[in-house]
Amino acid sequence: MTDLDLRELQGTEFPVPADLQGNVAITSLSKIYNWSRKNSVWPMLFGLACCAIEMIATAASRYDLSRFGMEVMRASPRQADLMIVSGTVTKKMVVPIVRLYNQMPEPKYVLAMGACASGGGPFKEGYNVVSGIDKYLPVDVYAPGCPPTPQALLFALIALHRKIDGQSLANMDDVPWYGVGPSDPTPIPILGPDIIDPRQMDIIRRQAELAAAGLPYGKREVPDLVLTAGAASTSAPRTAAEKAADKVASAPAAAAADDPEKAARLAKREAALARKRARQQQQSE
Repeated sequence: MTDLDLRELQGTEFPVPADLQGNVAITSLSKIYNWSRKNSVWPMLFGLACCAIEMIATAASRYDLSRFGMEVMRASPRQADLMIVSGTVTKKMVVPIVRLYNQMPEPKYVLAMGACASGGGPFKEGYNVVSGIDKYLPVDVYAPGCPPTPQALLFALIALHRKIDGQSLANMDDVPWYGVGPSDPTPIPILGPDIIDPRQMDIIRRQAELAAAGLPYGKREVPDLVLTAGAASTSAPRTAAEKAADKVASAPAAAAADDPEKAARLAKREAALARKRARQQQQSE
C-alpha cells in the first residue's frame, strides 16, 4: 500500500486540499470497487493458436503485465475472471471454451484476441472454423490484428480497465451479477455433422416443420410495411407458411409462461436491457 496514489481515487465534488491529496481520498464505493477489480484481473491460462505466442510475450518482462495486476494467470477457470480467446476457434474447440466460460465465477469478461477469434480471420470460409467467438460468448473487448502485437494486447487490456472503471454499483444494468438473480449458463454448442447453437433450436425446428409440410423455408421475408395514417392497406393475406411460422415462434413464450418465476426473471432482464439501450442512445446523442 506504500505505492498507492490516492489521487487516482479522487472522484467527488468535494475538494481536497493539495497538500492532503496524497493522504486523504474522498470517493464513492463504486470507484473503490472498480479500482480494486480492474487492478486484479486474473486471465485464464490457455491458448488456441499463434496469437497465444503473442500473449505469452506480453507476460514476459519486456512488457510486464504485473504493472496492471494481471500477472497471475490461472490454470483453473474457478480462479479466473478474464478469458483471452487467443487464436483460431474451431468447431471442435468452441464446445470446451463455452464450458470453461460457464465455470468462471462472475464478474467475468471475454477478450477476443486476433482476427480469427474476432471474425474467423483468413480461415473464415473453412468448414471447421467458427466465424467469431462472439457468436457463442459475450465479448467485451476486441484486439484486432493477425496476430496482434503485445502492445495491441496491452491496449485492449487497458480498454477493459476503462470499461470496468465506468461501471456503477447503483446501476444494476452495469453489475448484473448483483441484479435480478443468477444468470443462466451459456448454452454449450452441440457438435455433430455441424456445430449447432442450442439458442437457435427454435429456428431449426421451425424450418424442419415447414420443410416437412412441403412449405418454403429458409427464405428472407420482407417485413410488413408500416402504414401511415389514412393510407389504404395493401398487405396481402397471410400465407399458410407464415401462420405456421408464427405458431412455432410462439412456443418459447408459452413455455416461459408455464414457469411464473422464470417469466418474471425474463421480464426483469428485458426491462434492464431496455433501460440500458435507452441510456446508450442518450449518451450517443
